[in-house]
Amino acid sequence: MGNPPNRNVDWEGAANARDLGGVPAGNGRIQPSRLYRMGRSEWLTARGWQQAYDAGVRTVIDLRNAAETGRRDTDPVVPPSAVRGIRFLNLPTQEPDDPDFTALTGPYMSSPRFYAENLRRWPEKFAAIARAVADAPPGGVVLHCSAGRDRTGLVTALLLGVAGVRPADIAADYRAALTGINDWHRTQQQPRERPLDDAELAARADAAEGELLGFLQEFDAAAYLRRAGTGEETLARLRSRMLGSSPR
Repeated sequence: MGNPPNRNVDWEGAANARDLGGVPAGNGRIQPSRLYRMGRSEWLTARGWQQAYDAGVRTVIDLRNAAETGRRDTDPVVPPSAVRGIRFLNLPTQEPDDPDFTALTGPYMSSPRFYAENLRRWPEKFAAIARAVADAPPGGVVLHCSAGRDRTGLVTALLLGVAGVRPADIAADYRAALTGINDWHRTQQQPRERPLDDAELAARADAAEGELLGFLQEFDAAAYLRRAGTGEETLARLRSRMLGSSPR
């Protein structure tokens, strides 16, 4: 399907980081510097946060469970002054102690085949995330989980669906995220996931794209959010943030 017209960002330390600007949406495109996706925020250095701020980022939405957040010994030390002016929200996509979902997905969700079940179980969480993006102060919004792949991929698919992005372009964006985090793991001395070789990566990406396309063909993102309690004004603000001619 080819690569989407997304722009990688090179904030120092950031992994699997991309501006969603440029993705075709209806008769237009997602505007640049409005919505970003990436892996763990703790990987950014102080310089990386300054670069993100200079790019217009003012809100970071962390989709991980609270127990997953926080600095590891291998993460850079970032003083509070380095993130001044950026608002951080923790809005997990699931309940961490739900035994049935954990039994289904393992320690964390790592495939689009679980997206429908995640959405079914916790619609209120996705409504809260959508409102947070729609009502964020002016500036770019960053979405991230751990790898920047599946929880971020699910929320990205939901938001891009509201904006009118075609399933094929959402799936292509997911493939870019799967490739991006695998490339990052290849650079690490002790990666948390075993990096896939090119053949393994291609096979996994093909399978994941197929799973995601199958899900998206039957999924109406705006209708889902309405059922979850998201009002039309919020949906309009969400579309305006992603598509509008002037930044919010």
